[in-house]
Amino acid sequence: MTVHPMSDPILTALTQSITRKRPVALATVVAATGLWAAQVGRKAVVWLDQEPLGLGNAHEYGSLGLGDLDARALADAHDALAHKHHRLLRYEIEGEQVEVFVEVQRRPPTLIIVGAGHIAVPLAQLGGLCAFSVTVLDDRAQFATRERFPTADQVIAAPFRKTMREMPIDNDTYVVLVTRGHQHDIDCLLEVIDGPAAYIGMIGSKRRVRAVFELLEREQGMNPAKFDRVYSPIGLDIGAETPAEIAVCIMAEIIKVFRGNAGTARSISDERREKARRRSA
Repeated sequence: MTVHPMSDPILTALTQSITRKRPVALATVVAATGLWAAQVGRKAVVWLDQEPLGLGNAHEYGSLGLGDLDARALADAHDALAHKHHRLLRYEIEGEQVEVFVEVQRRPPTLIIVGAGHIAVPLAQLGGLCAFSVTVLDDRAQFATRERFPTADQVIAAPFRKTMREMPIDNDTYVVLVTRGHQHDIDCLLEVIDGPAAYIGMIGSKRRVRAVFELLEREQGMNPAKFDRVYSPIGLDIGAETPAEIAVCIMAEIIKVFRGNAGTARSISDERREKARRRSA
């Protein structure tokens, strides 16, 4: 029998979280023996943080009906959500077995494009096609417009550094610095380099990137090891030349990072990292 979501508070909580693009997991008892057999089909929802939906203000809602095992199972479901992977949990207590399937609904990853120039236009389109939530930022109102970025989720015309400082950035955020001048890139890099962003990419030639990092090391006293996490020069090495081609190589690198670096394609910035490691060895 199909249950309409609005008739079940558990499914209501799940669908509302998905609609609001909040990460959420549905834990379901899928198999059980003995005393737990009657709990097959019981469900609970789990959030990374507190989620008030009129159903309480906690990290989870509902019960799996597993008694003392409930807290452990929901904590394991929370861990599955934090690691962004479905998981089948198996427990055995005094010879009785329980299996709980955790279905993870990730929030769409966020792509923040800093700079609304010629590369940003195709990059924003590609980001949307790849199911990223796209934000475009530029300090020039004539560039940061809906006409230029009709598919973006947000288009912001505001000062670069202040806005980046206030931008909500987490480990599902991918930042691309493609401003019109290296000083803006440096300012924004300083705001995000110590944060939790999953990806930080910065446009620039090998010479320009080397000069920027040397400047930060010399004048800001930055530990050069921090630059290891910056993908600069940006993108995968596909010989890109046009703005659209460069956008493709940037988005490809972002997808590679998003997929846990499972791919074998080489980042242009790998050469810089290898040289830095040899110098420090």
